[in-house]
Amino acid sequence: MLTLLEQLDKGSLWQSPGGIHPPELKQLSNQQAIGRLPLAKQFVVPIPQVGEQARLLVEVGQTVLKGQVLTEGTGFIYLPVHAPTSGTVTAIKAVASNHASGLPVLSCIIDADGYDNWCDLITSDPAALSNDDIITKIKQAGIAGMGGAAFPTHIKLNTASEIDLVIINGVECEPYITSDDRLMREYSNEILKGIEIIHRLLGPQRIIIAIEDNKPEAAQAMQQAIHLSKLPANSTRVTVIPTKYPSGGEKQLIQIITGKEVPSGCLPSQLGIVVQNVGTAFAIQDAIYSGKPLIERVVTFTGKNIHQPGNYWLPIGTPVAAALELVDFRPSTTQKLIIGGPMMGYAIHDPYVPVLKGTNCVLAPSNEEISPDSDEKACIRCGECAIACPALLLPQQLFWHAKAQEYDKAASFNLQDCIECGCCSYVCPSDIPLVEYYRIAKSALRVEAEEKVLAEQAKLRFEARLQRLEDEKLAREAKAKEAAEKRQANMKSSDKDAVAAAMARIAAKKAAQSNEANLQSIVKHDANDSTGVDKKSAVSAAIARAKAKKAAQSAEQFSIENNATQTPSNTHNPSDSVVEGGISQQNLIAAAVARAKAKKAAQNNQAITSDEAVNGLADSSTSDTDPSLNDKKAKVAAAIAKAKAKKLQQTEIASDSADTEPNEDNSITASANGAMAKKTIADDNTDPAEQDKKARIAAAVAKAKAKKLQQVETSNVESQLSSSSITLEQTPNLDSAVLDKKAKIAAAVAKAKAKKLAQQAEKKD
Repeated sequence: MLTLLEQLDKGSLWQSPGGIHPPELKQLSNQQAIGRLPLAKQFVVPIPQVGEQARLLVEVGQTVLKGQVLTEGTGFIYLPVHAPTSGTVTAIKAVASNHASGLPVLSCIIDADGYDNWCDLITSDPAALSNDDIITKIKQAGIAGMGGAAFPTHIKLNTASEIDLVIINGVECEPYITSDDRLMREYSNEILKGIEIIHRLLGPQRIIIAIEDNKPEAAQAMQQAIHLSKLPANSTRVTVIPTKYPSGGEKQLIQIITGKEVPSGCLPSQLGIVVQNVGTAFAIQDAIYSGKPLIERVVTFTGKNIHQPGNYWLPIGTPVAAALELVDFRPSTTQKLIIGGPMMGYAIHDPYVPVLKGTNCVLAPSNEEISPDSDEKACIRCGECAIACPALLLPQQLFWHAKAQEYDKAASFNLQDCIECGCCSYVCPSDIPLVEYYRIAKSALRVEAEEKVLAEQAKLRFEARLQRLEDEKLAREAKAKEAAEKRQANMKSSDKDAVAAAMARIAAKKAAQSNEANLQSIVKHDANDSTGVDKKSAVSAAIARAKAKKAAQSAEQFSIENNATQTPSNTHNPSDSVVEGGISQQNLIAAAVARAKAKKAAQNNQAITSDEAVNGLADSSTSDTDPSLNDKKAKVAAAIAKAKAKKLQQTEIASDSADTEPNEDNSITASANGAMAKKTIADDNTDPAEQDKKARIAAAVAKAKAKKLQQVETSNVESQLSSSSITLEQTPNLDSAVLDKKAKIAAAVAKAKAKKLAQQAEKKD
């Protein structure tokens, strides 16, 4: 069995699937040599044209020379942009792009000065340059694929794979286009020089120049140039292939020449194959030997509405409208302008768009050549599109999903493998523009992929930020720990003792607070449990306090009514001085004492109630414990009640003493008695000095009596409280009925004492 190289040398060919045979119509433009049109007055140079974004190096009003670099960038696929002629930069603005969408793109507007002066060019001998230097010069020249894809050439020539075969594409299968045909006829030697550079960079075993059999002159010219080239013998040959569209496609041409099919999603370089266009080879030799950047190319102007069809050298950036004027373009009423051929080209709506590096043809057909757009009809599912597809796809399925905007499903049918050749649209009997649907779907998938990449980058940035914050936190903690250890190491023994003591105090304080909180929660819980038990005792105590208060009020009222009947003119000794209203000073003091007793009795009842509550809590909380423990708790509760009673007694004594101060309402004070005594003396018309002296004496006597009565009453209250406390201590487990009875007895005693004091006061009066 013959090897691949032996089959290539023999000229063996393979059949490619699909394809069509549309009318060629190449004779309109390939009958005359390549011409050169006069310079346009203004050029539109898009920024950038190929590759990544770049930075503009010129400003408005700046003068530029032909071939001068206008941009700079650092990206791997970046290609610089050069000035197509000498002139002045008049504007930098967005202009409609040479694209099917017609979207505006930032462009540099240059007004030509007509001199077409070159910048300084650096010529070199390839033999004196290294491979890296050659790749750099190709990149700096801005060379991209001239077949229409405009892929950066320096990337293809700097592949990491081992290349066994290089195919120079001179097929040019698209109808109407003849730019490569005329270039091979007229510049075959220059093309071979470019092929020599490609051979040096890639080192393939074979180089095949593929040409369709409808271009015999070009095949003959390239064959003669091979004999004059410096390429190794038997390493390069011209292979003529049958005319068929789209045999000029990269994957289709590889299959025809080698019989190998490039898998979906793979590059030809992975199979050891590289494909370059003849126009690209010419641009490579121009850049290496002459130092010229890619600023012009051959463009085919054809169609029956162009009366001077042919191929012309056009500077990159020349407006299409300006070039059409120079080739005698006569548009029809419904004229179409197509960039590229009738199969893979696209219509433009603004003729002011510029010529780009991938622009190989401008077609201006008449209505007889290409009829106006007809209405799209429903798909009849004939299957002709699937038969004509050279990529072995299912155009019908792709159309349905693309029209329904189900782009993910369209991608699952290998939409990215579509080369947009237009065979399916050409054979469709329903006039469905299938390629347009595929282009829209591809664009949507590309945008979605870009958004996904941006989202992933944002996610990575966010995760990096979180990691950075965590690292900073750990660094701060480590630094603080290190500083603390350093301070501890430098600390003296006395400082350490002080710190330890402080820490011990803090720990003790926290423990005490915790114990107190626990005790309060327990007491609160027990109090909630004993609420029902203490309710009756609290009600009884409240009734006792109300009765004692009522008894005191009755005694006071009785004393006032009895004393009101006395004659105010009666004279008494200083100790029985008459006050306003005819009430005896002694009676008033007695009433005050009665009120004090009633108040003390109420307080005693309240204290007893508190003791009952405490005893109740103790009983409820220790009902199941040891009796000795209950007795101890009862004694503690009695002691607390005694202390509370003593405190209330001291408070009452202080309040009774305060009653002797001036300006106190509703109280019987010594000052009031003195004033009343003065008034009585004044009524008897005695000497003023004598009256004043008697008044002072009366006030002093009243004050002494009040103090003595208060002490006596205080002693009685203390004795009662002591007896009550002792009783409580002896009987710590009294039930609520006994406590209620004791409260009633205390109230009755207070009421009787108050009544007796009132009667004594009345009898004395």
